[in-house]
Amino acid sequence: MKKFFEEFKAFISKGNVVDMAVGVIIATAFNKIVTSLVNDVVMPLVGILVGGLNVSDWKWVISEAVIDKTGVVVTAENALRYGMFIQNIIDFLIVAFSIFVTLKIMMSFKDGMGKLKKNKKGEVVEEAPAEPEVPAPTEVEILAEIRDMLKERK
Repeated sequence: MKKFFEEFKAFISKGNVVDMAVGVIIATAFNKIVTSLVNDVVMPLVGILVGGLNVSDWKWVISEAVIDKTGVVVTAENALRYGMFIQNIIDFLIVAFSIFVTLKIMMSFKDGMGKLKKNKKGEVVEEAPAEPEVPAPTEVEILAEIRDMLKERK
């Protein structure tokens, strides 16, 4: 049992696990922001465009609710609530677009920082020369190389 906890401690203390935990926390906070954006900004605008209706209330009633004389619901309404589905699709698209834009920005910063050369003080002195592109070998060149290696084995 002691070995199990030692392995668990080593696993938890790895940087990847901590990075993943930070990512989950940030993603949860980001999800709240995007959900608020969809519910409080985008969907009211969509509602105005469709005549002032709340999109999340859109539904197709299959069977109406049965209510007795006292106002108590005997049988609940059976309906397909496609409005919430549409709202969740819009929510997903906004999250996916936000992540895409964020990753594009991060990658452009990473690419730009990789080209700069810094001195010991951390000051940018000049751009590093671009590495020459090496063309990928053709299929014929790869096959010729394999043939030559097989000849050497004999």
